[in-house]
Amino acid sequence: MRVGLAQATFPTSLQNGVEKVIAFLKQAREQQCDIICLPESYLPGLRGVEFEIAPHDQSRQEQALEAVRQAAAEYGVALVIGMDWESERGLQNVVFVISETGEVLGKQTKNQIPLEEEASFVHGDVRRLFTVKGVPFGIAICHEGWRYPETVRFAAMRGAQIVFHPHYSGGMTEGQTPRFWGDPEAPFYEKAMMCRSLENTIYFASVNYAMDRQESATSLISPAGECVGHVPYGEEGLLVHDLDLSAATGLLAKRYAPVRYAEE
Repeated sequence: MRVGLAQATFPTSLQNGVEKVIAFLKQAREQQCDIICLPESYLPGLRGVEFEIAPHDQSRQEQALEAVRQAAAEYGVALVIGMDWESERGLQNVVFVISETGEVLGKQTKNQIPLEEEASFVHGDVRRLFTVKGVPFGIAICHEGWRYPETVRFAAMRGAQIVFHPHYSGGMTEGQTPRFWGDPEAPFYEKAMMCRSLENTIYFASVNYAMDRQESATSLISPAGECVGHVPYGEEGLLVHDLDLSAATGLLAKRYAPVRYAEE
């Protein structure tokens, strides 16, 4: 599978975000990607950070989903796209998966909500796997992948060979950009990426926004815990890489034995 990880600048509006997604799909088609992933809640942009976001409008969100769905079908590239989405319980931070034929395969909700986002979103309760072109994968959204490694192991134990991790870390005025990838003096995020892949023997694809003070790079981590590629900090770009699926065995995840953790 050839994946594309799209490090995009924060959208100026919902329509601007849709246009950026379509532009990345076109670029992905030109580079023969099978699937691309964009940052967390990219349509309309993550709430509660330093950017101004319009009030939620579910009808406009549905129109945006339809627009990117049609574009995925037009360019023949599967899409992992973060959106705000209304549920019976309230507004949720979700990631939709759309196939290369434009079929909406389903969505993953953000189930572990950080304290600072509780004013904007309600949590979901279900985790699931997706399959595109025969490759099973999971999704962990931002905080989940940093603080709750169980979200990644859930997918790996069920056969996922890659986990996509759309997120937001840093900002335009606040944040600490690493001097280089894996900088020990920078925030822990890139070290956590390595752990999520290495502790499960799968690929971990972490996708951030492009920002002036970006605290983690959009990165692809191999099942051996090595960064095989990243987008430069602060720059918009598409990281394209061919996955060696034979290496994504899930070995360490499969060796996890919860029966050995009985309380004495």
